[in-house]
Amino acid sequence: MLSFNEYRNMVNDAILAIPYPKEPENLYEPIRYTMGMGGKRIRPVLVLMACEAMGGNVKDALAPAVGLELFHNFTLLHDDVMDNADVRRGMPTVHRRWGDNVAILSGDTMLTMASQHMSKVAPDKLPAVTELFNKTAIEVYEGQQYDMDYEKLANVSVAEYMEMIRLKTSVLLGCACKLGAIIAGANETDADNLYTMGLNLGLAFQLKDDVLDVWGDEATFGKEIGGDIMNSKKTYLLVNALAKADDDQLTELRRWLNDEFAMKQEKVSAVTAIYESMGLKEQAEQEIKHYSKLALEALDMVNLPSEAKTLFTQFINDLVGRDK
Repeated sequence: MLSFNEYRNMVNDAILAIPYPKEPENLYEPIRYTMGMGGKRIRPVLVLMACEAMGGNVKDALAPAVGLELFHNFTLLHDDVMDNADVRRGMPTVHRRWGDNVAILSGDTMLTMASQHMSKVAPDKLPAVTELFNKTAIEVYEGQQYDMDYEKLANVSVAEYMEMIRLKTSVLLGCACKLGAIIAGANETDADNLYTMGLNLGLAFQLKDDVLDVWGDEATFGKEIGGDIMNSKKTYLLVNALAKADDDQLTELRRWLNDEFAMKQEKVSAVTAIYESMGLKEQAEQEIKHYSKLALEALDMVNLPSEAKTLFTQFINDLVGRDK
């Protein structure tokens, strides 16, 4: 098997080779801009890794892998509009550069492009690939709707939050792993265990994102630190704080969350201090370890060569230990 960077280079080369029509420029330039931002390319790399690990030809999985990355970035274009986000991967978001309408329409185009790439598989694999992709896409939309719904609710349970991030984030990583396995012709048990591995990795990944949004380094993380706090966005940290705070902490927390005119640095610092007083950073880090362990346990159940298991294990450990 190849290294993570070698798989990522394959994905990046394929993304650079995507042919875009010249016109209308305001439709396609934002897509080229988005796909050229870089990013970790976790999802397409997982497709390639799973395919090769299960004995398939990595070239057969390249087009669907790019399709999954197009889909992921389509969701980010729309999410940034919904969240009113200014920065993505250290660069201005599409809706900030071109406006909301362009971001929505370019995102729609990316979704169709993703479907086109996803269909470039062997005819006998197409039904399973299509079914998995469509199921995953709808789950991601469900997760995004829950995310928006929860912004309007005073309280959201930890269980509700975990289900939301399972849908919004984790299923796409599970899909990536199972997609590669399907293309390789893996048996259903191995494909399902790889899906479970990706699903739990996705939960750990999102919890790590929640932590980095508060305690990360902005230059490294590529997004504004404290954005979730400023938007009163439900995260693992906030839902736990609201559920476990004593009366004084809860009063202080709600005061800051409801203050629309507070200076960013002051508000972020105050809410962060509340989180720290409650030990929520440490609690979140324990949950990250828990879901990482579940991912590794699912990996152990897959019939894989030792080299492949070592590569996946390193991938999981690197992803949850990242600082960006």
